[in-house]
Amino acid sequence: MSNIDSKLVAYSAPAELPRSHNFKVRVKTLEGDWVELVTYIVRVDMHDVREAAMATFDFDGIVQVEIESSVHIEHAVIRPLSFQIPFAQEGNHKLRFTLHQAVKLSIEINGERFHNLHLFANALELESPDASGANVLVVEPGSYETQVLHSLMEQREQATDIIYLAPGLHRFNDGHFLIPSNTTVYIAGGAVVIGSFVCHHVENVVICGRGIVYLRDIEKTTYWRSVQIDFSRNIVVKDIISIDPPHYSIHLGQSGNVLIRNFKSFSTRGWCDGIDMMSCKNIRIEDVFLRTSDDCIAVYGSRGVFKGDTANVIVKDSILWADVAHPIMIGCHGDHEQNGDKLENLRFENIDILEHHEPQDGYWGCIAINVGDKNTVRHAIFRNIRIEQFELGRLFDIRVFHNVRYNPAPGERVEHIYFEDISFNGSCDNPSVIAGYDEQRIVDGVHFHNLRINGQLIKSAQEGNFECNEFQRNVTFSGDENLK
Repeated sequence: MSNIDSKLVAYSAPAELPRSHNFKVRVKTLEGDWVELVTYIVRVDMHDVREAAMATFDFDGIVQVEIESSVHIEHAVIRPLSFQIPFAQEGNHKLRFTLHQAVKLSIEINGERFHNLHLFANALELESPDASGANVLVVEPGSYETQVLHSLMEQREQATDIIYLAPGLHRFNDGHFLIPSNTTVYIAGGAVVIGSFVCHHVENVVICGRGIVYLRDIEKTTYWRSVQIDFSRNIVVKDIISIDPPHYSIHLGQSGNVLIRNFKSFSTRGWCDGIDMMSCKNIRIEDVFLRTSDDCIAVYGSRGVFKGDTANVIVKDSILWADVAHPIMIGCHGDHEQNGDKLENLRFENIDILEHHEPQDGYWGCIAINVGDKNTVRHAIFRNIRIEQFELGRLFDIRVFHNVRYNPAPGERVEHIYFEDISFNGSCDNPSVIAGYDEQRIVDGVHFHNLRINGQLIKSAQEGNFECNEFQRNVTFSGDENLK
């Protein structure tokens, strides 16, 4: 690790991880020298798996960025488009731009979204632990059983509050590291972990650091998650990067008071969702970047061993890129054997949706509320969401439905759903859907305020290309004519 002028931090990487040769990335402070970043290969898109690139660094103040492409640059774009980052092209292969704040970007050369560069420019890390502290167990790179870590913690005269995984390659031979209560696991920048972090019936756990959980070479049949949080509370996951887990990036089951912040993830395999929650309460997701080959974020009720309602979920300041399925999915699974579950008090705010690509009509929707298993979804707010041109799907899919593949029973109800300041710039021929299941199982109260498609304020279902069946009511469209 190198620290330049206390304003720029770049990290080393284990030699075992493959590098991308499609991009060279350099960064510098205004007063400093150029520093070349490690550019990793990250695979994307289950439909046709390809190799994109990813680089990451930390900074404070102002930095200049130079990107050199291996191909001739005819045109380039930096997304999300809402960031409006100006750049200059130098010659045939270089771009330069300046950053003033932390951002997560996709740099796309000649319209290429699958061999693109993902650049994560993080704010400086302000609370990294002191590796020499008495309560810190420093774990050097290597291969080991997770039991060894527990044994080392128990043998120490000084209580171990922090497990510090030093820069280098770490492999959990037994796959899963069960983290005890009241523990911080710190994955240092430059550390790469092959293994899964598990919180099971624990509390007061922090998983953090600028390192990487790398599961690309783990077989799909293992169903490993980068982070698994079950029957636990007071859990924080922040700053880490997840690359190609065989299953969800973060799984939440019957847990509460969970904060996920500045988490970045890539996946390429079936059922490789980003962050999924079943029967959870008080979940806060902030400033995440999820490029996944299934739903980016899914909110469910009961499923398997996890029982109960889901409530009080906030997702904000994030970027969602669904190479497969939905960026946002709510409602599918619940307690069909009893009276279903309530999924309520949900808020999604300040979000850029960069992609939605799903060949199957039954799984369309950049924002999908698909209520099965006797569930009710109510009191959900979607505010300040920007949707860019996507490959295949539809904008909104709000239904009480019965997917026979996943739902033994239809859903019960959708009510009190609010969309405010939603914009889509692009073309989509597939209509959005608002539909109840029958006369008893209806959609009641879906309100759009300042929905704009290509700048046009949508004032009716017809103007917005919505299909609404006879089992819905109280669907409204309003807005401010002069607001852009």
